[in-house]
Amino acid sequence: MTLVKARCTCAAHAPFKPMIIERRELGPHDVMIDIAFAGICHSDIHYAYDEFGRTTYPLVPGHEIAGIVSRIGSDVSRYQVGDRVGVGVMVDSCRNCRACKAGHEQYCTGKRVMTYNSVGRDGKPTYGGYSQKIVVDENYVVRIPESIPLDRAAPMFCAGVTVYSPLRHWSAGPGKTVAILGFGGLGHLGVQIAHAMGAEVIVLDIAESKRDDAMRFGAREFRIVTDPRTFRDLAGRIDLIISTVPVDIDLNEYAGLLALDGTFVNTGVPPKPLAVDATNLLTNRRSVAGTRSGGIAETQEMMDFCALHGIGAEVEIISADQIDEAYARVLRGDVKFRFVIDTNTLQ
Repeated sequence: MTLVKARCTCAAHAPFKPMIIERRELGPHDVMIDIAFAGICHSDIHYAYDEFGRTTYPLVPGHEIAGIVSRIGSDVSRYQVGDRVGVGVMVDSCRNCRACKAGHEQYCTGKRVMTYNSVGRDGKPTYGGYSQKIVVDENYVVRIPESIPLDRAAPMFCAGVTVYSPLRHWSAGPGKTVAILGFGGLGHLGVQIAHAMGAEVIVLDIAESKRDDAMRFGAREFRIVTDPRTFRDLAGRIDLIISTVPVDIDLNEYAGLLALDGTFVNTGVPPKPLAVDATNLLTNRRSVAGTRSGGIAETQEMMDFCALHGIGAEVEIISADQIDEAYARVLRGDVKFRFVIDTNTLQ
């Protein structure tokens, strides 16, 4: 057992405070990671504020983890001490269901163990990346290419793969028009990745101030969703829409933008159920879908793809004492584009 410093919250909307947590002794296939940076995902806020009604306190969030391997178990074959690695939203799964065997652990129908707010195989609660170290089975760890700085890599373990997975699954590429709805933590990576895949990229957002950055990252067009002309001009033109916004939207408006066999893919968790007129779906044989992060192999594929194309998250590094302030800023959209905690400040 290893004792490490962390930041936790003990009730919905309670401020974060220092906590000492236990990390398990290394098993034969475990690696210990000295965490360098931990990204702040909107999901962290959902769980910290118990918005899903299933948070177990004390909660140590963080599933965008980047660091260095400091110890390895006796049978570890994938990693060595000193390797640059990261961890995303899960640290284990059943490994036996159809999804796991296909490399889609994010859709595990057995026991999927989340990086935090979950229960591990040892029966103990899992704690996330707002901490100094973490112990994870080597099969749920991903290598970080040398060309991606650790701070810029951290958000890619959730935000990056969450947009990469649907872009890959729905074959974004040359000849396809992809719209990214919401130009934030996920959206700015989605634009870069879709552009690198060869698709024509359109950004849909509410803030004109984001236009220059969107174009810099590879968008061909930037459209304001509060402008009725946007939905008239783009009607029936888009092959794939990736929605990154956790807010209520008029799905009928966005479905109307889809071309023949176009798909609207939701990554966020809006407060209200999505609703769409069936006639709208019949037109152009449109589809509405959802997606969860990505499997381990796909996350590695995403990291390697991003390294090849010079893609990384744009981050603002904060100290552990600034977590509450960062949460407030995320909720008012005041971040460009992802907060990352420097875990050295946990001292």
